[in-house]
Amino acid sequence: MTDTVTAPTVVPGIIPMALRSLHFVMPGGVDDPAAPSGGNTYDARICLDLPGFGWRVRRHTVAGSWPRPGAEGRAELARLLAGLPDDTVVLLDGIVACGVPEVVVPEARRLRLVVLVHLPLGDETGLDPAVAADLDARERQTLRAVSAVVATSDWAVRRLVSHHGLAPERVHVAPPGADIAPLASGTDGVSRLLCVATVSPRKGQHRLVEALATVTDLPWTCECVGGLTQDPEYVAWLRELIAEHGLQDRLRLVGPRSGAALAAAYASADLMVLASYAETYGMAVTEALARGIPVLATDVGGLPEAVGRAPDGGVPGILVPPEDPAALAAELRGWFGEADVRRRLKAAARGRRAALDGWAATARSLAGVLGRLGREPGRAA
Repeated sequence: MTDTVTAPTVVPGIIPMALRSLHFVMPGGVDDPAAPSGGNTYDARICLDLPGFGWRVRRHTVAGSWPRPGAEGRAELARLLAGLPDDTVVLLDGIVACGVPEVVVPEARRLRLVVLVHLPLGDETGLDPAVAADLDARERQTLRAVSAVVATSDWAVRRLVSHHGLAPERVHVAPPGADIAPLASGTDGVSRLLCVATVSPRKGQHRLVEALATVTDLPWTCECVGGLTQDPEYVAWLRELIAEHGLQDRLRLVGPRSGAALAAAYASADLMVLASYAETYGMAVTEALARGIPVLATDVGGLPEAVGRAPDGGVPGILVPPEDPAALAAELRGWFGEADVRRRLKAAARGRRAALDGWAATARSLAGVLGRLGREPGRAA
């Protein structure tokens, strides 16, 4: 377990006052460049930006196979929480908190606990039904006990409130921000496709392969950027599927990228594609839009919020039903075959780019939630 303090970051227009202390509990490996994720990025940026809104962040990472840790992981989290003084404000990443109510719920009576839900545990694709049901029940017990819950989209707020029976006034939204980047130069303006997502069943890369296999007459290439270690069996099967369709030279799984390498992947892209089964928001979508890249994605969860609209009402992307490779293929044919469609989408993407909120807005929203915590710890959500 690590315990570090994030130094204050001065936000323009904000006059720093005496900082309050926040303990932020995250999964081990949150900083591992080999296993990038939207949740990890969100956690890291919150640590950097919250001090500008009055909160000194003390980071704690807890090792374990979250959300289903072994005895050692549960014991480490229990020791951490037990060692904090009464009334301490604690933000817990949901993947750590939601699967272990036996550890978290007793501490909710004396600590001011806030849980940040990146993805409802039972929504992960490919879980055994019994495991999904157990995780769902554990999450419900945890979220009902804590002082507040933070989700990353309005869709996720509605989902948590209705599914778990939470008090609406205790569930808040703090959408991910986006860093505006230089406009992507692309390739020829049409043919380079980019998918940025951990290679896993929930991200649905197999549906993308199936769609691309039906449009091999089009001059596309596709690069899939994302971690390859979360589900090795799925990755192996996906490679077999790519080979079965003879797409090895056109569709590449390049593994995780960050920094300049990830920026280069975006810079060369003409269209972002995403075939997810479930997303609470979809940070890869806003990262693409922050570079003026249009999006073709599935209409699930918070993805429509991430796609959004340009100030003039233009929609910078196309949404298709999940589990529908034929719909993906049809929209790809429209993208390649209709210059007016491409011009409209690109114009809307540039408009959306200019209107995206930065990470300071995320930190401001979260700081507002923390600042409104009731004086009595343990007020249940």
